[in-house]
Amino acid sequence: ISWTVVALLGTATAFIVGFKNTQTYNRTVEAQQTWTSILNTSRGWGIMCRDFLDNPEKTKLLIYRHFAWLTALRYEMRSYRVWETTQRKQNTEYQQYYIIPEKENSLENELSKYLSSDELNAVLKTKNKASQLLALQSKTLKELYKNEEIVILQFVDFQRTIKDFYMQQGRSELLKDSPYPRQYAIINTLLVQLFCFLLPFGLLKEFDKLNENISGFMHGNMVWFVIPFSVIISWMYTSLGQVGESTENPFEGSPNDVPISKICTNIEIDLREMLGEENLPEVPKPQHDIIL
Repeated sequence: ISWTVVALLGTATAFIVGFKNTQTYNRTVEAQQTWTSILNTSRGWGIMCRDFLDNPEKTKLLIYRHFAWLTALRYEMRSYRVWETTQRKQNTEYQQYYIIPEKENSLENELSKYLSSDELNAVLKTKNKASQLLALQSKTLKELYKNEEIVILQFVDFQRTIKDFYMQQGRSELLKDSPYPRQYAIINTLLVQLFCFLLPFGLLKEFDKLNENISGFMHGNMVWFVIPFSVIISWMYTSLGQVGESTENPFEGSPNDVPISKICTNIEIDLREMLGEENLPEVPKPQHDIIL
């Protein structure tokens, strides 16, 4: 096969692989930014609940219900989608080196730490549990305003923060439920496989030409270098494709995920310290340099 044809195919493949890697990396960056916003807004929520209210019981209710919202959201983000790659053999084998927290405990058990039994039963019956928990927060704030426990400006600030949480939840759900376009993923895979298949045939003639300038033992044997160079170049293209695939779904439970479980734990520690509590959860530690 003419080397020109293979070179053109390799160039096109490099462009499409680079495009995919850029787009999938941007998805991961957006996911990280979204959850950083959740972290920062949650700290603000804790301060408002502590300082706007003179009712410690209601303060704790609003903060602990916020923990429940974080829990419901992260469990939804870790739920499986058919286009995700965690069920593939190579990925399931690698999962022995780390733990996905949402796979270790049920959502009901986790929510029971933060909600009353009545609220827990009501929330578990809903489809979008995180949204309904924010709705409960809004309902409680409305009651506080009616009872004149907060003034109108405080009520507006609270509601604006809840709106921010809805926006952040929506961005997170969009990334979870909108996969990288399948047409680009498929053409990327096809081009890489086609290029790797044709590459050794394109290199044969080029390496054979080198025999004209080689003497001694290697004269007439340069064509054998096609094998190692084909393997190396094919490995490079295949690896680049897999790198893009590994960052395609930032919440699927892979080693390259955004560490939403750790972020939620950090939020809980910060807000419970604001309440003056001392029995705090432990900060998650990496397992084989992986933390989720």
